[in-house]
Amino acid sequence: MTAKLKVTLRKSMIGRPEKHRSVLRGLGLTKLNKTVELENTPAIRGMILKVLHLVEAEEIK
Repeated sequence: MTAKLKVTLRKSMIGRPEKHRSVLRGLGLTKLNKTVELENTPAIRGMILKVLHLVEAEEIK
């Protein structure tokens, strides 16, 4: 059983570069304050690091 990450979109993607918007859509975050649970993989962690200033992430065991 792998750990999961709980990721919440805290800041709007309005006015952000298209790369940031596509990363957020790839994570499944489309609306403000939306929360998704994702697998804790290196690819997902890398995506979160690119938009860390817009999201809030925590680990779920």
